Amino acid sequence: MTIQLLNDRYQVIRTLGAGGFGETYLAEDTYMPSKRHCVVKQLRPIHNNPQIYQLVQERFQREAAILEELGGTNDQIPALYAYFSSGGQFYLVQEWVEGDTLTGKVQKQGLFSEGAVQELFMNLLPVLDYVHSKHIVHRDIKPDNIIVRHRDAKPVLIDFGAVRESMGTVVNSQGNPTSSIVIGTPGYMPSEQAAGRPVYSSDLYSLGMTVIYLLTGKQAQQLETDSQTGEIVWRQYASHVSPIMARVIERAIAYHPRDRYPTARAMLDSLQSIANPIPPTQPLLTQPTVVPAPPPQTVPIKPQPNPQSSNSQNNILMGSLIAGGLIGASVIISQVLPKSSQPIADKTVLPSETPSNVTSPVITPTFTPTTPSIPTQSPSATTSIPPVDTTTLNNYLWLSQRLVTDADLDGKSGFELDIMRNSIFAIHGRGFDNTELQNYFNNQPWYRPKYSPKTFPPKLLSKLEQENVEYISKYQVNTGLRYFK
Repeated sequence: MTIQLLNDRYQVIRTLGAGGFGETYLAEDTYMPSKRHCVVKQLRPIHNNPQIYQLVQERFQREAAILEELGGTNDQIPALYAYFSSGGQFYLVQEWVEGDTLTGKVQKQGLFSEGAVQELFMNLLPVLDYVHSKHIVHRDIKPDNIIVRHRDAKPVLIDFGAVRESMGTVVNSQGNPTSSIVIGTPGYMPSEQAAGRPVYSSDLYSLGMTVIYLLTGKQAQQLETDSQTGEIVWRQYASHVSPIMARVIERAIAYHPRDRYPTARAMLDSLQSIANPIPPTQPLLTQPTVVPAPPPQTVPIKPQPNPQSSNSQNNILMGSLIAGGLIGASVIISQVLPKSSQPIADKTVLPSETPSNVTSPVITPTFTPTTPSIPTQSPSATTSIPPVDTTTLNNYLWLSQRLVTDADLDGKSGFELDIMRNSIFAIHGRGFDNTELQNYFNNQPWYRPKYSPKTFPPKLLSKLEQENVEYISKYQVNTGLRYFK
């Protein structure tokens, strides 16, 4: 190729690409002492009509000003160095980003891991949020238009479609300037963008399709769509992706814009909640008609040094019993009477009764559970485990409401993980072969055993619950954290 100077300043080194709108060159800025490299984009209007040329020039100047603002305030968008027109063509001079496109990264290094994809999301979504805040839709996000910069490994968003759209300016039948072209790449742009009506979530769709390529190695055009819903079928090619991340991607690429994340910020917030989940606090499923004895370890009983004070408390107790009736009496007594008193935690006392006619409520399950107790020692261990706060441990009802993450599991003991996983079954009334495990759940006020381990129907578990059971089990295998055998 013959070396040439553009605008008597930019010396072309080589051609980077060519298309219907012009060519892109790597050039050297001869006016700068450093002879810095830059990208020069040569753009040509689709019509040579003088009237249209004037309209194109106006649009080009406006879009160049927008690019100058974007690149000047965000270092993940190339800076605009200059723009000019010459010989009926328009030129943009932009920062040269040394790095590899995402397409190049996949070709060199293979498929991305879920962690690498999450990091890409976390780095690019703030950029898109900023772009959208300027009322701009990029319209051509794809693996070739994201460069991972060598110096800091940050993704840089290149090749905005606004300038190319200005090259397609025409005058419609009413004499108004409009664009005669649709900006975007087939497979990576959603249906509303293909119809010429892009919205902010159109960019999220394109980003989601880009991530699917990174996870599967399949270009968007190679993936099938569901003939009934129009949704992209891709999960079978990315079995290593966790259900919670897959759901984020699927929402981003939903067929209809109303089913996607409305903004880049909303999608970013969703991903951040995955990285730092806060389990919701749920009330225990208690039944007011049955009040089993609280475990001795978790009920601190302070001695009453003053007999007069003890008598006063007993008087208050009797008043409470009369007001409260049968329900709840055993709980009040166990909290107030001295430790040396008759063990009343598993009895119900009426004010008019004597100890000889005290009765206890009875629960009759469909199979006979073993005597309630809290496991204190692993069968294979030689030392006792520390006392366990059962109030916290048995509050795992949220496992039926959202997917579990590593952040929910990290730092937990094998005992806690076993309880967490088996709580999903216990919620549906399943019994357990392991005596210690059965004893633990017998002490939970919400537990209502209905099925033996052999008669429990697995279909009672929702898809979400099944995924949580598998996820926790896999985590325990990987970490070697088991308590019950």
